[in-house]
Amino acid sequence: MLTEKFTPAEVELYRQQGYIIIKGFCKPEEVNKLYQTALEDKAMQNNALDLNDQSGKKTRLSLWFTPGNDVFGYLTRSEKMIGTVKQLLGSDAPVCHFHSKLMQKEPKVGGAWEWHQDYGYWYKNQFMFPDELISVMVALTEANKENGCLQVIKGSHKLGRVNHGFTGEQVGADMQMVDNALKTMELVYVELEPGDALVFHSNLLHRSEANLSDRPRWSVISCYSLQSNLAYNETSTSWKIPVDVVPDNAILEWQPESLSNADFLKKENDPALKETGWEK
Repeated sequence: MLTEKFTPAEVELYRQQGYIIIKGFCKPEEVNKLYQTALEDKAMQNNALDLNDQSGKKTRLSLWFTPGNDVFGYLTRSEKMIGTVKQLLGSDAPVCHFHSKLMQKEPKVGGAWEWHQDYGYWYKNQFMFPDELISVMVALTEANKENGCLQVIKGSHKLGRVNHGFTGEQVGADMQMVDNALKTMELVYVELEPGDALVFHSNLLHRSEANLSDRPRWSVISCYSLQSNLAYNETSTSWKIPVDVVPDNAILEWQPESLSNADFLKKENDPALKETGWEK
């Protein structure tokens, strides 16, 4: 049984801001297990993508679709994760997992992410309803201004989808609209402790600066959609399969498998990274 985490006021806060922060979403032991797996599982490292920002610095991520019986799959499928998503999306429709990604910003070299909306990417997948798409980012290390924490523009999800084009090897938002948003709405630096979670709307404008500190900034982001939200240009299948929910204790107590069988994304298979005429 999925229990409700949020008060009505907190749900309304998410709807007004486009995001909400959950302190201590994961226990320290859970964070340690996730982080050590990320460091040690060769499948994760071997399937990492490097994307250049505008300055040529590399931002590194590993992205997979189907949540399995590994420790990241257990987090993605956990009652607390699905309960959070279900309550904030406010629907009885089944929750499906679109994809998860491990963000790896190494000290001194970790690149920036340009201003963008997730739906700026996912529009290419032809999801019909951005209000039925949501992301949950769990910090595996401390995230602060010094190591390039996420920045968000509070309330910017209300703009709807902003036009996007390439900036470096990333898809970035129309900077005229971003500048207008920054003049109109509040810029927030989302500083997190390990285990804290940021939950945000698919149209929330966000970015992060390069990690010029001597400490890593790693996080895992799981993205979800309601089964009622059809995607007409998405070749993976997890986005339409209801999540097989597991108890929260699975993260620590169940025996995890390796990520070697995960359906990792290859750069050439991502519709948002294919250089079509629309993107140029």
